[in-house]
Amino acid sequence: MEQPSEARAALSHVAARSSGDPLPAGLDVTLNFHPDRTGSDGIPILAAMARDGAYRSQFSTGTSNGGLTAHPGGDRWNWESRIFGGAYDGAPAERRPVYGALNYRRSPYGGAPRFGSAHFRLMPGTLHRATFCYPDSVFEPEDFGTVDAMSLLAVAEADEQDALDDCIEAHLHGPVRFDAHVAALVLDPCYRGTEVETAARALPCPVEWHPGHRLPAADLPRHADYRGPHVTALAAAIARDGVLDPAAIGAAARTGQHDPQHLKQVWHCLARFGRPAGS
Repeated sequence: MEQPSEARAALSHVAARSSGDPLPAGLDVTLNFHPDRTGSDGIPILAAMARDGAYRSQFSTGTSNGGLTAHPGGDRWNWESRIFGGAYDGAPAERRPVYGALNYRRSPYGGAPRFGSAHFRLMPGTLHRATFCYPDSVFEPEDFGTVDAMSLLAVAEADEQDALDDCIEAHLHGPVRFDAHVAALVLDPCYRGTEVETAARALPCPVEWHPGHRLPAADLPRHADYRGPHVTALAAAIARDGVLDPAAIGAAARTGQHDPQHLKQVWHCLARFGRPAGS
């Protein structure tokens, strides 16, 4: 399938700014997200994905696990204009790139776990239409890469960042369809036997499981300096049966009773400290 003109222009623009050896074989792009949230239309996110058949950008969905700035003149619009040489300035929302991360550490949790407990692992064939930057686009990066010229691995590995902040951002140009471009949806095991698993299995891609995130509420005070004691206090309050896991955070989010930014920081604590030893 021929790529849209704006995608070709964006790929060409980034390729001209990239250098280094080709991307090593066996690395994947992943799209991390929270699978138990609802979209701006009130529809559960996995149900909306099954309806649409494709992963949509923030410009289309109006939702985000980061900031909501995907509109003309907004921060994300300006970042994309800068990174892609204005290729998407006049493009409709449904033809803008979707964001993920290069899983260069080969983590079972995906390349950017700060953005969610679940991830789609994309087919290797999508790499030829991906561009990359380091650090995240919010920081106005100067280092870029493509599958044919990837110096970013050395840049990222040399940067001393928190484990949640060392992502190599990926941009997929062109559609990301669940039936053609996704190798698997990888979920946290806390969702086994739940509505999330049922909804996930309605998608036309395999479902897999990673080792999971669990943090005993009794351990939370030890991490109060990570995002603040108000965050660990909230985490303890929403833990269920003495354990914080992604499903507990999702349940708290659906009540609408908590600051979404605080819940995001609760997730950061769980993502950072709630993995089984050795995973």
